[in-house]
Amino acid sequence: MSYQIELRHFKYFQVLAEELKFRKAADRLFISQPGLSRQIKQMEEIFNAQLFDRTKKKVTLTEAGIYLKTEVDFLFSHIDNIKKQLNDINEGKQGELRIGFLGSAAQKIVPELIFRLNKDFPEIRTNLDEMTNKLQIELLEKDMLDVGFVRINQFKEGISKHIVHRDTFSLVLPRNHPLKTASFEAVKKLGDSPFIFFSSDDSPFYYDLIMSICEDHGFRPKTFHKSVNALTIYKLVEEGLGIAIVPTALKYGYKENVKFVELKHIPQRTELYMIWKDANRNPALKNVIKILLKGKV
Repeated sequence: MSYQIELRHFKYFQVLAEELKFRKAADRLFISQPGLSRQIKQMEEIFNAQLFDRTKKKVTLTEAGIYLKTEVDFLFSHIDNIKKQLNDINEGKQGELRIGFLGSAAQKIVPELIFRLNKDFPEIRTNLDEMTNKLQIELLEKDMLDVGFVRINQFKEGISKHIVHRDTFSLVLPRNHPLKTASFEAVKKLGDSPFIFFSSDDSPFYYDLIMSICEDHGFRPKTFHKSVNALTIYKLVEEGLGIAIVPTALKYGYKENVKFVELKHIPQRTELYMIWKDANRNPALKNVIKILLKGKV
């Protein structure tokens, strides 16, 4: 008669190898003693090796049994680890998060999120990419991105948002520009200067917000250059090709030869949102949302 080895055989063997008494092992396994004897005999026939020496007084492991005990212990330890890993993945404690962000979120917001994730869920890996508002939305909708950090406040149905930072605006001027403090009159005098804007194609709302700042000061800016990259804008300002208005958070992390003058006197503020797709099935995402909604970012 031929038998096929099954996981239950290994479990029966492991318990008997620990107890070295058929009665105690059978009790632990909730089977009869004769039933356990049959299962062990099947194993020995399948492996063509004697695993136990049996006498009326005691049961001991053979050399083959000692080897198999080591392997079986490893096997069940690995199975337990698989169960834990699968549970962790299901609970969102493991996996990978694809995160897109604007440059203005790179200095504080995103690092704080990664720090909290690493502390609470160290097994979650992150894939970080700086990209435009428009590209983040596109990849989010295609399930190619899990989380985005954008300066847009209106989205298609199915995209959730949560504000993570509200910021002032600052002028970006050449280092030697005489302006030191912004006021209504001081900004109004800049009306004849060429301006460098972030591209309106990337975020029409953000573009309109910058335009409203200029119009509130009595002028419509002359825009000669546009870019989606803050570093490019700063280089153009440094070369004297214009001035710019950016979120104040963008003054950090750059070493270009420009200066920032905060526009404290205006009502306009720019808001940074964390966004995600409601239908996203990545289990790790729910832990990021928990951190976010607890106000830890």
